[in-house]
Amino acid sequence: MNKKILFIQPTIYDESGRLLKKKKLYFVGLAHPLLAALLPEGWSAQMCLDMIEDIPYDTDADVIGIGGVGHSAKRAVEIAAEFKKRGKTVFMGGPMVSLVPNLAKEYCDSVMIGDSEETIGMLCRDIENGQLKPFYEKPLSRLTFPLPRYDLVVKKKIGDFLPVQAGRGCPNTCSFCTISCLFKGRYIRREIDEVMRDIKYIKSLGFKKFLLVDDNIVSDPDYMLELCRQIKPLKMKWMSQCAIQIADNPELLKAVAESGCYVLSFGLENINPDALRSVGKSWCDPNDYYRIIKTVNDAGIEVASEMIVGMDTDTPSSLEETARFVENSNIVAPKFYCLTPIPGTQLNKQMSEESGRIASSDVLEYKPSKSVLNTPNMSADEITREYWKLYKRLYSVKNILKRTLFNKRMLKHPARTLFFLGVNLVYRSQIKRGVAPNIF
Repeated sequence: MNKKILFIQPTIYDESGRLLKKKKLYFVGLAHPLLAALLPEGWSAQMCLDMIEDIPYDTDADVIGIGGVGHSAKRAVEIAAEFKKRGKTVFMGGPMVSLVPNLAKEYCDSVMIGDSEETIGMLCRDIENGQLKPFYEKPLSRLTFPLPRYDLVVKKKIGDFLPVQAGRGCPNTCSFCTISCLFKGRYIRREIDEVMRDIKYIKSLGFKKFLLVDDNIVSDPDYMLELCRQIKPLKMKWMSQCAIQIADNPELLKAVAESGCYVLSFGLENINPDALRSVGKSWCDPNDYYRIIKTVNDAGIEVASEMIVGMDTDTPSSLEETARFVENSNIVAPKFYCLTPIPGTQLNKQMSEESGRIASSDVLEYKPSKSVLNTPNMSADEITREYWKLYKRLYSVKNILKRTLFNKRMLKHPARTLFFLGVNLVYRSQIKRGVAPNIF
């Protein structure tokens, strides 16, 4: 029996309701190349990146697998509906789908909940036998998988890096975080030999950079030290995200920098300690942010940041202070998200118990650029307006030039700074179109 799955990574809509389409996609998800590598005998795979390709609705694939991040949910269900009309078997997966599986099931034949490495084969065999189940869920006993099918994406119009996963999950339990909700404080890692196999393969394909996909690389310092020791001889550049505690581990920070890491993304969230305590992130001290960022910068690593707009302590005045903090902290690529009560998270449970807090329960419309929470100081609509005001200020031409060309980093790392100038200009164009900046 020969069966084919078409995996689709959906795009998103901008503020005007137009599909976001681009000539090049910089970030390629790892889930679909990974699942393609795990298909049982007799199954083949194709992959479509909706942001840079047209959806092949006339495909000869028997099965359609749709994934992606939360803010692509609206587009995902539209794609699913069209394929269902055409008689295809459709399944969906990903973090958002895993948190609202019953809602997702309304739009497809089957839902994969959580990690899918051990269930993709079950789904395929059940399809062969005409016994497809509505839901598939099996927590991982260990994180191990074969070489992802990078061949499905390398000939597409993508950026100059590919994703590699080291670990999954996070020991922290922030109330707004989907990772916390799915993994419940658990962090699991792959064997270093397996991670290095993937990195070396990416290098053999001609790539000089990779994205280390890991929710918190500092979760296991000894593991990370050894991984960096093995990455260093490859002379590749890489980027990742982690918790700010790396600034207080000089040995690890030095090893990470010397192994080729040139940018780390930190979830700073807010500059108000009360705001952080309210979401279970009291281990962060905003009064120490300047030192942390400088320490990481001094090690030769650029800092990108992720912060939240719409916490209970936020006011127009406090967001003005946030803008000044970003302007003065030398963050090279600041990003913001409206606080969103994603179903399944502790935040959603808390807000649901407070009358009038959640302004909209339409999960398909949830996205990082639109608030659906009313706070003591601002309505959801006011928060959304402040969100865009903050972004437009920080991505003005003046501020972009201040953190790139007219910055000491230009003297230390000119090529890298020009790269981030390009990133900032891309973000600026996305903001002007009403799209929350990201490494699309």
